[in-house]
Amino acid sequence: MNILVSGSLAYDRIMDFPGKFSDHILPDKIHMLNVCFMINGLAENFGGTAGNIAYALSLFGESPTIIATAGRDFEPYRNWLQKHHISTEHIKVIDEELTAGAYITTDQSDNQITAFNPGAMKFGSNFDFDSVAREKTLAIIAPGNLGDMVNFSNIYKAKGIDYIFDPGQSLPAWSKGLLTELVHGSKIFVCNDYELQLTQEKTSLTVDDILEKTEILIVTKGEFGSVVMYKEDNKMRSFEIPVAKVDQINDPTGAGDAYRAGLIKGLVMSGNDIVHAAKIGAVCAAYCVEVYGPQNFHFTPESFNKRFHSVFGEEAF
Repeated sequence: MNILVSGSLAYDRIMDFPGKFSDHILPDKIHMLNVCFMINGLAENFGGTAGNIAYALSLFGESPTIIATAGRDFEPYRNWLQKHHISTEHIKVIDEELTAGAYITTDQSDNQITAFNPGAMKFGSNFDFDSVAREKTLAIIAPGNLGDMVNFSNIYKAKGIDYIFDPGQSLPAWSKGLLTELVHGSKIFVCNDYELQLTQEKTSLTVDDILEKTEILIVTKGEFGSVVMYKEDNKMRSFEIPVAKVDQINDPTGAGDAYRAGLIKGLVMSGNDIVHAAKIGAVCAAYCVEVYGPQNFHFTPESFNKRFHSVFGEEAF
């Protein structure tokens, strides 16, 4: 199965704030905000939606194709991806720019404040879709270059390629018409509960309306798990997926991307068993939150299957 992963490649600079943002932001002074958070330290990690998803897929033994752009400082990231047997052939390097960078500060309540420099992500990617076989391809459109997100969705729909639409942090940039168009025709629309609310506010669509435009809606809810929704015989079906127990929560950065990688692995492996695929996503996300950085967790198919069985009482693979 060809797995096409489009989105961002970025260096994540992750910082820990040993307090709560809410204790330092005065509600009545929000119009003249001027705050400084003294952090414990900074760690640089490989990140970005496309990179995170591809990395987790590589742990499952998959060989995804990344479609993205990077900057002149990409070489260390390229070496990391190749070390994990992930092709960098279709990553376009923009020599005049730096690779995108995310500056993420997390407080003790796991709230995050992020500043993002798009850098090379301002430029579109190149990929020859003519060589892609429709029946053997699954794609995910993750947050990245906005033009790519629109273009790729149109190509996938024209070619009949199943795609997952994951707007994530790009949501504020979309107009009502474009956002509706991107959802329409997707196999799966995946978002967190806040993003679902924002989508509904921007498009005036109800959950029922959304399920008229996409086959499956998956909403992640952090510590409260996720929910899978689809229509069958004109009736809504909804399945609650619990979270996988974790030893400790160190950093939520990248957990959503890990969930999506597990979801893709489940779809590649089991076809239309979306509930089982979402369970694989939940366990994959648990590995991610236990470590700092979105690409620093590890598992083997054997260790993953053992953990999956402990959570759901069944085999993952």
